[in-house]
Amino acid sequence: MSGNEPVKKSLEEENHGGDHVEIKVQGMKSEPDTTPLRDLPWPMRIKRILVDYVLSLFIFIGFLYLFICSLSIMGSAFQLLGGKNAGQSLSNSELFSNPVAGVVLGVLATVLLQSSSTTTSIIITMTAAEILTVEQGIYMIMGANIGTSVTNTIVALGQIKDRDQFELAFSGATIHDMFNMLTVIILLPVEAATGYLRALTAAIVKSWNLETDKSKKQDLLKKLTKPLTDRIVRIDKKPIEKIAKGELSVSEARLLKATCDTEEIVANCTEVITPAAAINASNSTTVTMASATVSTTTSSGIVTALGSNVTDMANDTLPTRVVSCTKEVKIPCDYLFHGTSLSESAVGAILLVCSLLVLCIALVFMVKILTRLLQGRVAESVKSFVNAEFPGKAAYFTGYLAILIGAGLTILVQSSSVFTSAITPLVGIGIIDLERMYPLTLGANLGTTVTGVLAGLASSNVIPAMRVAMGHLFFNLSGIVIWYVVPIMRKPPVEAAKFLGRTTSKYRWFALAYVIVAFFLIPLVIFGLSLAGWQVLVGVGVPVLAVIIAVVIIKILQHKRPGVLPEVLRDWKFLPLWMRSLEPVDRVFKLIMARLNRIDWCCCQPDDSNTVSNPDAEQAMEMKSGDGKELGLKRQSTEVDILF
Repeated sequence: MSGNEPVKKSLEEENHGGDHVEIKVQGMKSEPDTTPLRDLPWPMRIKRILVDYVLSLFIFIGFLYLFICSLSIMGSAFQLLGGKNAGQSLSNSELFSNPVAGVVLGVLATVLLQSSSTTTSIIITMTAAEILTVEQGIYMIMGANIGTSVTNTIVALGQIKDRDQFELAFSGATIHDMFNMLTVIILLPVEAATGYLRALTAAIVKSWNLETDKSKKQDLLKKLTKPLTDRIVRIDKKPIEKIAKGELSVSEARLLKATCDTEEIVANCTEVITPAAAINASNSTTVTMASATVSTTTSSGIVTALGSNVTDMANDTLPTRVVSCTKEVKIPCDYLFHGTSLSESAVGAILLVCSLLVLCIALVFMVKILTRLLQGRVAESVKSFVNAEFPGKAAYFTGYLAILIGAGLTILVQSSSVFTSAITPLVGIGIIDLERMYPLTLGANLGTTVTGVLAGLASSNVIPAMRVAMGHLFFNLSGIVIWYVVPIMRKPPVEAAKFLGRTTSKYRWFALAYVIVAFFLIPLVIFGLSLAGWQVLVGVGVPVLAVIIAVVIIKILQHKRPGVLPEVLRDWKFLPLWMRSLEPVDRVFKLIMARLNRIDWCCCQPDDSNTVSNPDAEQAMEMKSGDGKELGLKRQSTEVDILF
């Protein structure tokens, strides 16, 4: 504790019946002025409006802009780190004959690229080029739907310091994961067995008179973020598509853009003067031939054509003259890492660290500003408005309005990750309920399919491309029909997200472990099993899936109808502790972190003096009442502990 900033502490001991001592440590922390605006004098009213509301709102918008830009740069960083490998994995179309392998590759590619829009566009382009079949493209789109939800799960980690906020934020983020995963679990076997998405999209697309439209643009949000992000890094996504198509090797691919624009300049071009004798007799004057877009200074090989007569001449013997013409010149890019001597992987690592740092800083300040703005009656009013229901029987349709709002905003920003990541902090501070976050997330899933439709319309082979794009749309619509239309079916994804939130609140390291296991380890294991053959995949996967289903059913019965279960199954105490609790793992993590906190990183020797503590708060208090009963107050510690 710094001597320059003394903290006033008061120790209040209240003995209730001689067997309880309550200790309160209070700091000199100023509370915000909660005086109603109408009770303040006019000068104070103006000051509060300008400073507390207007200025804070502009600062919030600034941090929101940095937050969105950091997401864009983080995506670029992941593309530099794993984009080539993702493209290479997509290039082996033989792997996609297995539906499970196709889904897993879609997950991994989207996690590596940090953009479902990029993955979807690549898949649609490969389908249009007939490298992938429509069936393979649909399976990979399912995986891309799962992979895109990792971004807002990472964003939720920014609220890890406050347990209550972290629980809500992580629940709000993972509800996206749960919906996508549960939808794939249901629809993947249905599609593999019946091919209903293929048949449905074939019938729909066949009835349309589609033509390629390359004028479709997909960068509405980028027009706002490009002025900043393009000054830092610019990524060329075409090499990834070429690697996926097998047109370019990984060693030859360069993702950092070298040239960003072209410019027409006036230059000197050589023009051939054609003799009159070489032209049709009807033309008795000398004719000159020149091209308005000549880009070289040689006239060798030019063929002169007039009317129906073509004269191929040895141009080296013809007279020439120099004339002015225009030609296109490529302009080098101008950004921070242009022409750097670092490897693309090193640039990606630097950008990843910096973008995560900026993202966390922006997120912390956004939450603080929102907490300051939305307090008291304002918070209650905003929360009531956001989570309001239609009156009477019309309340059933409130969620569908939220779906439309989520879809519309996602179409506006052209990114479901940006939209869901932006509202995740609002769930953390309690402004948006988890039950309202759910339909907004479903709307974001629908809105992001527009990117695929635009990519399909811009493809050279529009029919198969549009079938995959429409497959993406109807996959999400089918998921909504399964997990939202019937109210009772909304519970599984919501309750699963709440369970993950409670777990991460108790064991904060679980959040990072969840991201690694759910989006990397499990997909890699499933992919390896699928490569070994469907027999191996079924032999391992079916027993594991059966155990998971049995555990879920028993867990539900333990809470709802414990009487129908045998006594031994009414709780999990018959299992070893490590099989029914994360406590053993938690103790290991705490031990590791405790050792790391005591290391002097300058000389790599343990040094207990580096522990941040408060001696007054750490005094061991062994107090006894009049009858000699020990109160057993445990030793308190104020060590800064983020994970635990």
